[in-house]
Order: sequence, then C-alpha cells, then structure tokens
Amino acid sequence: MLFHSGGESLESMSPAVLFREFPQIALSYQKEKVREKIQNSKKVLEDIIRKKDVNYESVIRPLNDSIEELQEEFTVLSHLNSVKNSEETKEHYTEILPEITEFYTELGQNEELFKLYSQIYEKEKSSLDRPKNKVLEDAILQFKLGGVGLPEDKKNRLQEIQLRLSDLSNQFSQNLLDSTNSFEMKIESEEDVKEIPESDKALYRNEDGTYSFTLQFPSYNCYMTYGSNRSKREELYKAYVTRAPGNGKILEEILALRDESANLLGYKNYAEASLATKVADSPEQVLDFLQRIGKLARPIAEKEISELKKFASSIHIPDFQAFDSAYVSEKLKKKNYDFDEEETRPYFEKSTVVKGTFSFLEKLLGLKFEKTNAPIWDPKTEVYHVRNGSEIIARLYLDLEARKDKQGGAWMNHWETRNRLPNRMILPSAFVVCNFPPSKDSAPSLLNHSDVVTFFHEMGHALHHLCAKIEEPPVSGINGVEWDAVEFPSQFLENFAYEPEVLNFFAFHYETGKPIPKELAQKLKDTKNFLAAMGVVRQLEFGIFDIRIHLQKYSEEEVQNILDLVRKDISVLFPPEYNKFQNGFGHIFSGGYAAGYYSYKWAELLAADAFFAFRSKGIFDEDLAAKYRTEILEKGGSENAMILFKRFLGRDPEPDALLKLYDLVA
Repeated sequence: MLFHSGGESLESMSPAVLFREFPQIALSYQKEKVREKIQNSKKVLEDIIRKKDVNYESVIRPLNDSIEELQEEFTVLSHLNSVKNSEETKEHYTEILPEITEFYTELGQNEELFKLYSQIYEKEKSSLDRPKNKVLEDAILQFKLGGVGLPEDKKNRLQEIQLRLSDLSNQFSQNLLDSTNSFEMKIESEEDVKEIPESDKALYRNEDGTYSFTLQFPSYNCYMTYGSNRSKREELYKAYVTRAPGNGKILEEILALRDESANLLGYKNYAEASLATKVADSPEQVLDFLQRIGKLARPIAEKEISELKKFASSIHIPDFQAFDSAYVSEKLKKKNYDFDEEETRPYFEKSTVVKGTFSFLEKLLGLKFEKTNAPIWDPKTEVYHVRNGSEIIARLYLDLEARKDKQGGAWMNHWETRNRLPNRMILPSAFVVCNFPPSKDSAPSLLNHSDVVTFFHEMGHALHHLCAKIEEPPVSGINGVEWDAVEFPSQFLENFAYEPEVLNFFAFHYETGKPIPKELAQKLKDTKNFLAAMGVVRQLEFGIFDIRIHLQKYSEEEVQNILDLVRKDISVLFPPEYNKFQNGFGHIFSGGYAAGYYSYKWAELLAADAFFAFRSKGIFDEDLAAKYRTEILEKGGSENAMILFKRFLGRDPEPDALLKLYDLVA
C-alpha cells in the first residue's frame, strides 16, 4: 500500500504515493487480505483491552485505524461484487460476508471495550476536540444498539440475527441483479421502434437489424418513453415490476428479524431503533412530516393525473395504465411546452458533461479535477485527482456506463477516508457509479437530462467525502453523518443542473460543438416541475410505506396490503395488481435505507434552502461557497447536521423552501 509518508509536504509529493492503488489481484487473494485485517483488528483489540494507560490516543486511535484498514480491503471486494458481478465475485463475497458481519457484531457487543469508551469519554470529554467527542458519542450509542448490557442469550440471538440479515440482504440484491439480467425483449418490426430516437436505436440495434431491450434502466426507460407498441411496453413493464419474485419471502424474513432485533434492544419496533441514530425523533414525527407534504402535493398531483389521462384519450389510449405513464408524459410535455427532451440529448455527451461539471465545480467551490492514470476494474473507468489550489486533496473514480455485470442504479461509495497517522497522511478516495447509456465505437454515450441530474447528485455525495478536513475516520467525510442528513449535499448540487448558466459549462452539441440554444436551455428549466407533484407523492408513497412496514412484524401478504393502503391514501397513479414493487425496493432491503427512506425528503428541505440561498446571490458567491465548504463539506460527520446547517446559513432551515422547489406554493 502506498501512502504519503512523513517529512514532505503534500504539494511536493508525487500523486502516485498519495493514494492506495486499486488492487489488480485474484479475488481469492483479496478475500484472504480481508481475513488478515480481521485478525489484525482482533489482535489490536486484545492489546488495547490489556492497556493500563487508557486514553483516546492509546485505545480509540489504534482500534479505529485497524478497522479503517479492514474496511478498505472489504470495500474492494464489495465494490467489485457490484460493478463486476460474476459467479466468482458472488462466491468470494458471499463467503466473506458472514465473517465480516460476525466481527462487527462481536465488536459491538464487547462489554470491556464499551467500558473503555465510556471511561475515556467521562475522563477526557472536556479536553477533547469536538470530532473526537463525536467519535466517542457515536460509538457509545452503537454499542447500546449492538446489545451491550444484554443477557448472554439475548446477545447471542442478536448476533445470529445480524448474520442472517447480512446474508438475506445479499440474497435480495443478487436476486434482483440476476432477474434484471435474465430478461431480453426482441423486436423485429421497425414500426414498433419508429418513435425511438436514432441515437438510442443505434445502441439497441442488433447486427441482424432487430432490436433488443433489457431491464437495465437506460434500455428499459428508452422503450417505456418512446416505444410505439403498447403491448410491448406492457410486456417490458410487467417484466420489470415482477422481478425477483423470491424476494417476497426474503423481505418477510428480513422484517421479522429486524423487529425481533429492535425488541431485544428495548425498542417498540425497528422504526424506533433506526431513528436512534438519525435527526428525526420518532416514527410519528416522520409520518407527520411526510403526510403534511402529501396534503399539499396530492391535490396538485390529482390535477396532473387528470390532465395526463385526458391527453391519453386524445391519442387513442382511453384506458390509461401505469405502463403508459412515461410514454404519454413525454408526449404531453412536448405538446404543452413545444419541448422534446430528445432535442437536448446531443448536447449531453457523457465526457463533455463530466469535463464541464468539473469546470462548474471549480468556479463554484474552487476545486480542480485533474485526470490521472491509475489501476482500474473496467476500461471505461476514469480516475481524477481533486486539487484545492496546488494541493492534491483526494482521488475520484468514475464508472458511469451501464453493462451487464453491474448492478443497476447510481451510487457513491467511499474507499479511503482522510486520516492522519504518526508517519503518514491518508487522503480520501471515492467511487461514483452510474448506469448511463453505453457508448460504442459507432455511437457516443448521450445522456438524458435526468442522467445529468443523477451525475450531479452523486458528485454531491462524493464532494462531501472528498473535501473532508476531519482526521478522525469514523466522523470524517460521509462517515458519522446522520442518515436523514446525508442526502443534503447531493440534493443541493443536483438543483444546479437545471440552471441555464450552469448548462453553459457542458451543454455542447457532440457533433458541431455548438452550445445548447438559450431557448432550449430555458425550456429544460421551465419543464423541471412538469408533473412534479406526481413525483413528490410517489416519493412520499415510498417513505410512508417504509416506515409503516417497520412498525411491527408483517408477512409478505400484509406488506402488500400496507402498500395498497398507502397508495390509496397518497398516490394518484395506481399500478396493476401484478406489480410487486417491494421485491425490487433495494434501498430498504439491501441498501441501508430501512426506516430511513424519508431521508430523501427530509434532506431535500435543507438542500432546497441552501440552493435558494446561492441562487439569490447569483449562484457564484465566494463567501457563501466558502461557508458551504468549511461548515458542510469539510466537517462531515464531526458535528450534528442541524448545528452545521445553522452555522452555514446562520439560521434554521425555512420550511417553505421544499414547496418552493416544486412550485407547490402560490
């Protein structure tokens, strides 16, 4: 491993020695490295428990540093399982997952270690800085959530539950990926693809002149939006919403085990246990927050769906269904705004968007992105160094195009976290992963504007980690940030992707090089909130459903009944009975958002308020940008998110900001 060693300034170091390089080794060897780090952390744990001189530096520091090394090795394996999935990655990842889970569960239940943390906190809290105190406070809470203080039989049961939940979560995710990859819809008739943009037809056309559409999102979304054959749209939709039927029983077991674990810890339900580490106080507070937004948004959403259905009838779709939604919406937007989003795609070529986004971030936040050569896992992955002035502060990996061995969706995953060791500085690194249309030699990757928004969103997460100045890994970057605030920087940044002056940085025609016409850029902004209320109530549906199913133990059938009732209360577009959305809800069953999906809306309020503060000053304001850098991005999880927000803007968030963002206020 190559790190910065002491004695030289970062500015004078070669970039090659600032970062660990992504391993180019056999997966079996990587798995063994994870095992070695588990054993090393266990040895460190034994050593610190025997220490007589007990303080933060002698106990907390060495343990956290060893765990950070372990996490780096495991992240390599889990990352490859997501972006280069194969029978081999599945085998090694599935084998090591119980061992990692068992280690963390045992660590979280270690009574002697808990006593040491508590003792150090009581003895040193007045002399430690805020980040170190936050490390101790977060850890003490996690010990309690891990089962410290419980009788031995309950501790053992909690450990069994955590191991089983880890396995079930992996199964849920793998089933979804396998199901997504197993389906292909062949189309032979040109009539059935006549409305599909030429750039997409080039991507999905086979050598024999037929077309193939899959459940990978760029492909799926393309046919659902432009596919002329309604029965083919339904075929594709049905395949998508009935993926991974076996996940029904898996989620039933997950919910039962979560409920049992919460009860063992003294909570009424899993929702309560989940909120113990979040800003929100109770499930009731969360539901009240979501339902208040729903009361404002649903009447507008009802008008939107009524207009959509009326328009559908005018284009000979009298019995409007969920699988018509994207197709009809696109046509209505074109009619209402004289706007076809397809006209914008030639202006959003992937590489130009990336380069221009970096230029925008340089002007907004003073950061520079410099492409570099480094080992990667796929030929289309790119690596960048992030500079603040002349100083390299972080490394960023971009893996942006869809492929068959890659999980769907988009995410940011951190690898290294900023840390200062006695003889070296470790700088942060992160992966941004998306599933944009794949490029071919004959066709570039042309993005929808929604893809551009997704890229901005994930870059917001990445900056939150990469700009860290805190040198205590458990609270540096995105670590230690309350789950219902972690989406704030990502949602904040995505709002800029609609602004005409921001589009000027990257919206250039991929063939002519001409900038996007002003009227087209303005239409993108004008159509931002087209059918916005329908989008809001859909997100509310997910958030309310997530909290409701975590209020007690429910069967697969009861989960469906709850979803149906939530839809009846909040939704305006009702899917067919065969829709099993819950079987694909990876966010809450395999992605860490359990009883926390509401976080998107909770954090969106902070994001909207911050965005309007910037826009009121013409977007590029050095003083405000400096405050955002120092109080939000650089502080990471070292203080409560609401305290940092108030320090950033000098006040509490404005509740109306979220409604203003969606034009839901007069």
